[in-house]
Amino acid sequence: MAGVCNSGGPAHLASPAAASSPGSGAVPARGAGAGVGVLTGASAMVCVGGSVAVSSVLTDAPLFTAQAVSYTVACLLLLAFARMSGRRLVMPRGPEWLWLLGVAAAGLVLFNIALVAGARHAEPAVLGVAVACVPLILAVLAPLLEGRRPSLGVLAAALVVTCGAALVQGLGRSDAVGLAWAVVVMCCEAGFTLLAVPVLGRHGPWGVSVHTTWLAAAVFAGLGLVREGPAAAAHLRLQDLLAIAFLAVAVTAVAFVLWYSSVGRLGASRAGLLTGVAPVAAAAAGVALGAAPPRPLVWLGIAVVAAGLTLGLPKSRRPVRSRSEDQVARLSASPPPLIDCRGEVCGARVALHEQDEGH
Repeated sequence: MAGVCNSGGPAHLASPAAASSPGSGAVPARGAGAGVGVLTGASAMVCVGGSVAVSSVLTDAPLFTAQAVSYTVACLLLLAFARMSGRRLVMPRGPEWLWLLGVAAAGLVLFNIALVAGARHAEPAVLGVAVACVPLILAVLAPLLEGRRPSLGVLAAALVVTCGAALVQGLGRSDAVGLAWAVVVMCCEAGFTLLAVPVLGRHGPWGVSVHTTWLAAAVFAGLGLVREGPAAAAHLRLQDLLAIAFLAVAVTAVAFVLWYSSVGRLGASRAGLLTGVAPVAAAAAGVALGAAPPRPLVWLGIAVVAAGLTLGLPKSRRPVRSRSEDQVARLSASPPPLIDCRGEVCGARVALHEQDEGH
């Protein structure tokens, strides 16, 4: 998901009054069905997987400058969409800046740099398999960061999805440097989701997407200015600009919001399973653009990914609730206390008895 602008994520925005504390995890919207989270997450991954062919157009373009332009366009589009839909964005405060900068620096900037550097030492399939391991990482780390044990069911499903995605990607050759960059790619891809969880509660999918895109655009612009020169933008060809526009609209402005909406509804561990959809979408897009039909191993991988998603995703329309929401639900299930005229909290019978005595 993090590599959507490269080369090769109906959202809600929490208001400040209803926001969670900056250090807390994102709380799924009350009453939102798990099915909506599955749909938004899968749609985001279809956008990412389908962008592979378009991303290849930018192979010869100045990397940092192209990324800066793409994220700038995406940020402006997100701001316009948020304004038209009446969503109010809030400025980060305190440690939220660190979380958002972490998403932008690791999940977007370093991820893309690692892809380019790794491609010089490893075949694309090696980097693809590294990304395919992300469901396992999210299944383990996301619950631990929330203070609970990983779910064995989600772990098993993540392992199945990872194996299926690896079959779809295929295997490739690499040297030691390429393997090291593949590990960096894997960690950055996981960080794109995990580092956003603490700020999703206050900023929502739209806020996180806006702030991370402008931060990434600023970092890439600085890198482009230093490494490629101020005239690099003039070297972008028409096909480069068209590819950048497509990636900015479909794969950043749209996919970021869809993905973070899914994480907010399903939780990071279950939403991570949906990353297995991306290589399947990439294979389907390749066939649609005239590539050879998938080999039997690819079809097997697609079936394995589908089995993993069936195993790990919620099977009912009941909303997936966080631990904090469960506590709120238990408290709200008890009879509400009454407050008498002296401001004392008491039960219903005591309040009525005091009223009778007053008469």
